[in-house]
Formats: sequence, structure tokens, C-alpha cells
Amino acid sequence: MRADKTSEQKSKLNIVVAIDGPAGAGKSTIARHLARHFGLLNLETGAMYRAFALKALRLDVPLGDSAALERLAAETDIQLKPGDDENHVLLDGEDVTGQIRNQVVTDAASRVSVFPPIRAAMVKRQQEMGAKGGVVMEGRDIGTVVFPNAEVKIFLDAAPEVRGMRRYDQIGQVGQTGQRGHGDAKPVPPPEEVIRDLRARDERDRNRADSPLRPAPDSFLLDSTNLTLDEAVKAAEATVNAWLAKREMADSQR
Repeated sequence: MRADKTSEQKSKLNIVVAIDGPAGAGKSTIARHLARHFGLLNLETGAMYRAFALKALRLDVPLGDSAALERLAAETDIQLKPGDDENHVLLDGEDVTGQIRNQVVTDAASRVSVFPPIRAAMVKRQQEMGAKGGVVMEGRDIGTVVFPNAEVKIFLDAAPEVRGMRRYDQIGQVGQTGQRGHGDAKPVPPPEEVIRDLRARDERDRNRADSPLRPAPDSFLLDSTNLTLDEAVKAAEATVNAWLAKREMADSQR
């Protein structure tokens, strides 16, 4: 791959790059690369929903109780702090980065994210974090709701079976913990169960009434089903470079 941008070039990139797509599509990996390559801040919005879901699980707040979740959101502070390889996720000041990657929390995040009040609270915070630009923000409604005027929009997708196997491998690497996050080990589920759960999550994300998962009309559709990780990363990088070249040409004609 090409070398990262120089410091002078990086300082000029005040754009917003929006990456949307379903679970297991590779959004986090590509967002991390684009952030490093172009000198942007990587904001992983899914981590915010996971952190909120973790708090709900800890406090035994019913995941289907919209009113109770809304009250909880009003008294919850979630922040993302840049790290070397990934963001540090702070939940009410506590670093919970290592506690939000297990499947229990991931599934809970999918359930709480369907409620409009929760999405509204998260979107408001996301817009605040990305208001000045210079960010790569990935999630499921960035290009359609959070930043509909983002300069670059990428919708990343792949066949459910492919995404399911990626998620299965990821679960195996991260390991499973108990619902309360106290270290009660759980066995890694078989691939077919992971794929089934992912399809169910797709169904919730694509058909929820508020901010359903769908590509923005002006987004670049990147299907990574038959691509290697390196090929998908290069395609995403080329999309940003194409926009930058277009802007440079427009500037030169003024």
C-alpha cells in the first residue's frame, strides 16, 4: 500500500468520511486504515451503542423497555478517545474498551439501538464529535442520518455467510465473557449459530422504523464478498482519493 499522507497533507483534510454497512462487513478495519492513511480521527459509533448496552446489562435494565432505556441514556456519558490501534471507549469515565466486544454485549447493542430515543441521543453525541470534520465515522446510519452531507460515503457489504464467518473468527479471537462482564466464560458458538444471529441482526437493522440500515443514494457501494481484506481496503482508499482529486481539480479552476 502507499505511504500515509504527510503531516502537511493531513492538516488539510477536514472532511467527513462516512462508512455504513451491516455487521461483519469490515467497517472497523477499513475505518482504522483510512484514519491512519489520511490522518483522520476514527470514530466507531457501534462502540457507543455497545457501551450503553453494557451499562443496561450491568444494571439489569430490560432491553425492551424504551422508557427505562431513555432514562438510562439521560444519565450516561460515553466518550471515544483515540488510541494507537483502536478507540478507547469510556463509559461514565470508566475504560470499557475490553468489555464491549463479546457477543452478549453485541447482541444487546443491536436490541437497544432500535429505539428512537436511544438513537437520537447517540446521533446527537456523534454529530458533536464530528462537527469539525477530519473524521472517519462508521456505523449503520452515518451517511443517511448522522452526516448526510459527508463528503465521502461508503456502504460496505458482503454476503451473510461471509460476514458470519468473519464474525465467528473474530469471536474466537476475542473470546466470550458472561453477561455481567465478570469473566464467566462461555464457549464460542458454532459458525451456523453465528450466521443465524447475524441474519437476525440484519433483519432488525434493515427493518427498524427509525434510521433503518440502507445505503445513501450518493454512497459508493463496496461489496467485499469476493475481495481480500487488502483489496477492500485499497478500494475504500481509492474512493477517498478520487474525491480528493476531484476537489483539487475544482480548486485549481477557481
